[in-house]
Amino acid sequence: MNTQLKKIASKPIVLVILGVAIGMLGGYFLFPSSGTNQGGTAQGEAIQGDTAESASKKAKKPLYWVAPMDANYRRDQPGKSPMGMDLVPVYEDETSSHGRGKDYGEGAVSIAPHVINNLGVRTAIAKKAPLVHQINTLGVVQYDQDSIVHIHPRVAGWVEQLFVKAAGDQVKAEQPLYALYSPELVNAQEEFLIALNRANAQASKNYPNNSLVKAAKARLSALHLSEAFIERLAKSRQVQQNVTFYAPKSGVINNLKIREGFYVEPGNTLMSIGDLSSVWVEAQVLESDASFITIGNNVSMSLDFLPGQVWQGEVDYLYPTLRADNRTLRARLKFTNPNEQLKPNMFAQITIDATPSEPTVNVPLSAVIRTGLQDRVVLALGDGQFKSVAVRLGQVSGEQVAILDGLMAGDEVVISAQFLIDSESSVSSDLMRMSPLAEGAGMNAKGLTMMAEGSSPMHMADDKVLTITVPTATVNGIVNAIVYAEKSIAENAQTIINISRDAIEKWQRPATTMDFTVSDNLDLSAVNIGDKVRFTFEIRAGDFVVTEINAIGASEASQ
Repeated sequence: MNTQLKKIASKPIVLVILGVAIGMLGGYFLFPSSGTNQGGTAQGEAIQGDTAESASKKAKKPLYWVAPMDANYRRDQPGKSPMGMDLVPVYEDETSSHGRGKDYGEGAVSIAPHVINNLGVRTAIAKKAPLVHQINTLGVVQYDQDSIVHIHPRVAGWVEQLFVKAAGDQVKAEQPLYALYSPELVNAQEEFLIALNRANAQASKNYPNNSLVKAAKARLSALHLSEAFIERLAKSRQVQQNVTFYAPKSGVINNLKIREGFYVEPGNTLMSIGDLSSVWVEAQVLESDASFITIGNNVSMSLDFLPGQVWQGEVDYLYPTLRADNRTLRARLKFTNPNEQLKPNMFAQITIDATPSEPTVNVPLSAVIRTGLQDRVVLALGDGQFKSVAVRLGQVSGEQVAILDGLMAGDEVVISAQFLIDSESSVSSDLMRMSPLAEGAGMNAKGLTMMAEGSSPMHMADDKVLTITVPTATVNGIVNAIVYAEKSIAENAQTIINISRDAIEKWQRPATTMDFTVSDNLDLSAVNIGDKVRFTFEIRAGDFVVTEINAIGASEASQ
């Protein structure tokens, strides 16, 4: 009985639980929860967005299809790239600066603002202004050569006494330098005294007017004897065996070449006297700075032995030739030296205020990307757009460089992280370095290697193929030598022919004599040394390869 009651009581409970479960399931499907509803709505919107975007793209007509790994490979219809990958459609909004609404042409790249910030991109404005240049260099203090006096004897004799003992001694004007015994000086004095005695014997009171006296006195003056010495001789009537010579000016003894007892004669330099009231400084200016400096430019000079003191001078002279050992221009600077603090052979730090240039467009030097064949900068076009452009550089002044062509005042250029942007811009840039070789362009062999044999063709948007061809020229010349290849020595040996060729007008190359490599399949059996030939050659990876050669007559050579 109790068991039956328990079974009857448990049935309503089971039914209630079953009803609650059925109600929850029905509510879940009929009335979803807010969280689930939101998630489902977002997912639905995403699916609808993708569908709308796909429908929009289907509605638009692609401009062309491009290879994923080669932006230059373009087709007008779907297909495969040379690497076997499916071509990707490109729509109009994707070609206009990545959908930003403005087309900056080929080579423009778009960078998101947060990427610009992460790269640390900084820019500067190109300004039109004269380049203010200062030349910093070193110099050496020297004597002012214009004020140096060289002491030479007028007669032969012996140095009996030397009053200055060493180079560097200070002397004053009219200070004795040396005493000289010279038979010629003794004879000249005796002749003067004889002339005086004759004049007295003739009772001539005005003896200076006597012709013999005047001639004897003139000879003493010619031998470098002073007027005071001649007057003393006339009064004393005593011949001086040793004649003392005096300093003509104050200064410093330099280049002393005599000692007591030395025999000297005319033509010998006994010593020099340098004046330190002004000095020269010889500075060396780099060849690249030579155009900035002119005579009269202001100069500042400092020396290590007197820190903080600055001397002011000017450029006095520019030497006409460069030094052969270091390719520098010698500039002579002049400074006053009232206290004689500047000593010859001192090293000095020189700053030359160069003449300002004409106003030109200039940018920071850090903005320039230098390559072997071209210089360029990265332009900041605004709205996250950047583009590499070729420029022609002018003078460099410190951290600024003049731009002769390629930029205008007001252009904004990138001065940091530009190498990363330039590498991206170079993929499809319209710079001259990506264009085919122009007829008549003067390019050297190095510049032509980019167009060597084996270069792949470039496919344009209109399905036309731009084939980069090997540069070829046909010209007359004279064979000077032929060195045949010996395959037994080296498997890759090549025959070399030396030819004096005529000028190549289309490349603007002058006539010259040079070595050419002979193509492997070319027969030279009909060509001899000294023959006048007409030959065709190609430039392959920097090598000049003769592909055709024929001997010609005199009439053909003149054509």
